[in-house]
Amino acid sequence: MNAVLKVAALGLAQLVAIGLLVFVPAGTIDYWQAWVFLAVFGLAAWIPSIYLQVTNPVALQRRMRSGPVAEGRRVQKVVMLGLYGSLVAICVVSGFDHRFGWSSVPAALCLIGDVVVAVGLGVVVMVTIQNRYASTTVQVQSDQHVVSTGLYGLVRHPMYTGNVLMLVGLPLALGSYWALIFVMPGVAVLAARIQDEEKLLGDELDGYREYTQKVRSRLIPQVW
Repeated sequence: MNAVLKVAALGLAQLVAIGLLVFVPAGTIDYWQAWVFLAVFGLAAWIPSIYLQVTNPVALQRRMRSGPVAEGRRVQKVVMLGLYGSLVAICVVSGFDHRFGWSSVPAALCLIGDVVVAVGLGVVVMVTIQNRYASTTVQVQSDQHVVSTGLYGLVRHPMYTGNVLMLVGLPLALGSYWALIFVMPGVAVLAARIQDEEKLLGDELDGYREYTQKVRSRLIPQVW
């Protein structure tokens, strides 16, 4: 139970941090789009995290070790700084957008954005379940083998596909067209991360080069 409470506490801290990034620039808590997003994000992140803590705590720990500090490769530290910077910029610009009324995003589109975020989080969770070696840091385990079924049969990096969905859905969920500007930099750094990660996997993971010939798409099926 203590472990479950710890996961819930970490999730709450994450929500508070995101809330500050949005509400402080907005200058108000009268921001229904942000409240709905936080509710969706909290439920879509907490419930799977608690499930993983009960059923597969090792996988959850790999998922929770993230960020520039957790990365062992210098290029990945830079990439993660860029990705986190994009996420922070989306939240902050969305808050300012709400304050100054730069965008007029229909409520229906905001709710669609929430759905896209939830789907993206769901994809990340599915990856964690389907691949016990899945990690938010770039590394190869000593006993790791190639997983080519499930979502890995569609793209080689489905966790990052989920990240892209969250990047796209976030500014819409927060009601900001202007924040969409920061989606492309986020996708660009993910693409750079994939390029570097594939070099590592090709060199250190048996069977990965053969897998790349079977599954051609890295991030988006039939696109790239």
